[in-house]
Amino acid sequence: MNHNILETNCLSKNFRGQPAVRDISLAVPASCVYGLLGPNGAGKSTLLKMLTGILRPTGGELLFDGHRWSRKDLAQIGALIETPPVYENLTAYENLKVRALMSGVSDEKINEVLRRMNLSDTGKKKAGAFSLGMKQRLGIGIALLNHPKLLILDEPVNGLDPIGIGKLREMIRRFPEEGITVIVSSHILSEIEQIADRVAIMANGIIGYEGARDDFSNLEALFCETVERCMGGDPNAAMCL
Repeated sequence: MNHNILETNCLSKNFRGQPAVRDISLAVPASCVYGLLGPNGAGKSTLLKMLTGILRPTGGELLFDGHRWSRKDLAQIGALIETPPVYENLTAYENLKVRALMSGVSDEKINEVLRRMNLSDTGKKKAGAFSLGMKQRLGIGIALLNHPKLLILDEPVNGLDPIGIGKLREMIRRFPEEGITVIVSSHILSEIEQIADRVAIMANGIIGYEGARDDFSNLEALFCETVERCMGGDPNAAMCL
């Protein structure tokens, strides 16, 4: 039976006394794709930033791989949250090389990531001249460089064309077979429905639903019902598809 790679207990974050994330308790099993759904402004990015150490929680507990989370665990976590962290004056290879030098990753691994993200032919082209989709792929490549135990992707299909979305979807589905657990955040129901083993629905800073993909038949209805409930029964809150 799989253990949980990540657990949170009553995790909260306030900004200037205002709650952005409230008492989040969830469990992410190892070797799965965990989909985090929610409308814009639900608190998804704030939650993911706490999981990766970008933000310090106001309260609650965070466990990674069976122990209390510490910054040392970042060596086992890859993440792409919001904007891809690329140096625009460097090539794709050079961007990966900067990270590789900090973590002792070989050139062979860099070239493998470039091939995997379909960036091998970018040559001397600077990342500043990349399309949004290319930057997104480079950001995901950077997150994969250390072969992390946990990969966190926030809205990863942003900027990708339909072919790129399909390839990324296939890649994400294969990650658990390689020992990589994936948390994917999105507001696009169809994408999560196609790739996730477990789904959590977040709105108004709280998790309103968490369960296995096989536990529901109509994700759209479940999503709208959950969002409305989280927003205190406001029927307009569910109009976010």
